[in-house]
Amino acid sequence: MNSFFDTIFTSDFVFSTIRVTTPILFAALGALISNKAGSPNIGLEGIMLMSALGGVVFSAYTGSAFIGLLGAVLVGLISASILAYFTLKLKTDVILGGIAINFFADGGTIFLLYYLTGDKGTSSSLPSKVLPNIDLPIIQNIPVLGDIISGHNILTYVAIILIIGVWYLLNKTATGLRIKSVGENEDAAKSVGVNIMKVRYLAMALSGVFAGLGGAFLSMGYVSWFSRGMSAGRGWIALAAEAMGRGTVLGTTLSSILFGAADALSNTLQLLGIPSELISIIPYLATVIGLLIYAINNTKKRKLKE
Repeated sequence: MNSFFDTIFTSDFVFSTIRVTTPILFAALGALISNKAGSPNIGLEGIMLMSALGGVVFSAYTGSAFIGLLGAVLVGLISASILAYFTLKLKTDVILGGIAINFFADGGTIFLLYYLTGDKGTSSSLPSKVLPNIDLPIIQNIPVLGDIISGHNILTYVAIILIIGVWYLLNKTATGLRIKSVGENEDAAKSVGVNIMKVRYLAMALSGVFAGLGGAFLSMGYVSWFSRGMSAGRGWIALAAEAMGRGTVLGTTLSSILFGAADALSNTLQLLGIPSELISIIPYLATVIGLLIYAINNTKKRKLKE
């Protein structure tokens, strides 16, 4: 037990939590934007997976990590736009459309990887690039704080900045107000001249961009390659984090950190000799418990209103 607490209450564990929270946070912020517009993006898992492959392929063939990042974001944008076309224009069921893109990504990424390289599981033959880690001046020399905050991948700092950016977008800009108005009362928004379809397309596209950033982090920041199913349920966890966050940027961020901590805990427990079968369920168990608490609280509030 002492070794457990000695492992958890360390700067390395907090550093790891921030690191593994990054892709979840990207996707959760994307889910928040699309949900605010009343067009939930259930395809985040698949979009992250396709973007992860896109980042590796673009960076390998161009020799540039930056172009790889742009490629991953572009893949996320296109994927979300296609999903938006089917769900918004063709009126495909939102859940079925999202599940379809998730299944397509699972098999499609492996097919494309094999077609391009001959590899079936990982992109070991692709000389893909890695996005840099950043040592923060002055802060890196501060005991404990420097060990926790400094030295992260550049996309982690982008995610932190985007927390503020999304809050500002939704609360301080005309575009954000339109997004929220469409999601809260479509008829009222339409009556004042808001283009419902345009706003929802924009929200879905933005969610794809955010998921693309999360996918890029997985294959160009977290590790330096692509492997089958490497999104590992993070898209679904992001949806849970957004739901637990109750439609707020702060709540979504805190929920993402909670799930990131559960993921980091599962990684840490491997060092203590605990069976891997038990360890692997920790992030998903945390997701189920979180959603259960969220559902119970919502039910209580509805009963009080009645």
